[in-house]
Amino acid sequence: MQASATTAKPVLRVAAICGSIRKGSWHRGLIRAAAEVCEDSIPGLRIDDLDVADLPMLNTDLETDGGMGFPPAVEAFRARVRDADCFLFASPEYNYSITSPLKNALDWASRGVNLWADKPGAIVCAGANFGGGRSSYHLRQVGVFLDIHFINKPELFVWAFYEPDKYFDGDGNLIHAETRERLKEVLLSLQAFTLRLQKKD
Repeated sequence: MQASATTAKPVLRVAAICGSIRKGSWHRGLIRAAAEVCEDSIPGLRIDDLDVADLPMLNTDLETDGGMGFPPAVEAFRARVRDADCFLFASPEYNYSITSPLKNALDWASRGVNLWADKPGAIVCAGANFGGGRSSYHLRQVGVFLDIHFINKPELFVWAFYEPDKYFDGDGNLIHAETRERLKEVLLSLQAFTLRLQKKD
């Protein structure tokens, strides 16, 4: 019993951020599915779903204390980013790029002290013939400046646009077993990479 306790993996906090604020978003469904997968089969990961809908648009006039103080909603969001071990981004593709709510969240948590820095991340997307992949690659580009260390593989692009009922129900919940298994592989890779960077494995 003692040996198993000392070799058990720590529970990692995954801050999950959805780039869509739409109620029935597929991407919010991917985050819900990630939480279910972790609860069912990855005990070393815990999903913390960070809602970005209440964040004001970035405006440095709202900052106080010489750029180190922020509106209450921003302070609460930044605290959860600060407490996270790693990140899961569910990123829709709008106009070949990431969404404005996601970019706004990234910007707020980088102001003053950059709270994204030196932490691992993973990206999942759903969309049309590229499955949202262009937003994923643009997010990786933003992550270069923010010092987010993204896993390279596996990638998860869900080609749901033309057959949405195959992948998601009417409330945006993931119902496709193969995609759920692929999501699990992304999460396991994120867990392993996070532990490696933290030197806890």
